[in-house]
Amino acid sequence: MHIIILANGPEIDYHDLMPYKELNAVWVGVDRGVHYLLTKGITPRYAFGDFDSLTKEETEWLSSHSLDKQIYAPEKDQTDLEIAIDWAVAQKPEQITILGATGGRLDHALINIQLLLKGFQNNLKMSIVDKQNKLSMVGPGSYIINKENYFKYVSFISFSHSVEGLTLKGFKYPLENEQLSWGSSLCISNELVEEKGCYSFLNGILIMVKSRDHSNY
Repeated sequence: MHIIILANGPEIDYHDLMPYKELNAVWVGVDRGVHYLLTKGITPRYAFGDFDSLTKEETEWLSSHSLDKQIYAPEKDQTDLEIAIDWAVAQKPEQITILGATGGRLDHALINIQLLLKGFQNNLKMSIVDKQNKLSMVGPGSYIINKENYFKYVSFISFSHSVEGLTLKGFKYPLENEQLSWGSSLCISNELVEEKGCYSFLNGILIMVKSRDHSNY
């Protein structure tokens, strides 16, 4: 099962939904993301949120649709997206894709990136995707990565205090058994120079970011 969550980020930063419409996925809308999905002809299976970002007319329009809505109070100890992610993780899907989680307020963007840890801790493939970026969190091991025309750059950021034994092959800037510390920009804006590359490390947690420049939209 593939669960796709559309969060409440700025619509201008949403990734194109068309490629995802063809997938046999379970769609989940979060707050205003529910409204956006419906306007694009996608009926989410589930809807989570306090829906405080909707106008009265939009709320009434949502009510006219048959949706499984989980409505929460605006004042609570979790964000709407975290509630939706907790639900998605509990379903034990093969993959979770989160759209609309970046852009806008930095406090929301930062915690949304940290929420990738929930997928990591449950051995689930989880990623955050927007127009310019695709983020995922990975643990120790060896991985093959394919070159993509859409995403020119590949960056690695240490989510843990440090990452040990990092090796990059097939990249413009290769590494061999290096340490990547928290707060280091050593592995920012790398590029694949071969159709396939490999990255591996022994200890720690990495955030891998595939990205493109704004001018390449």
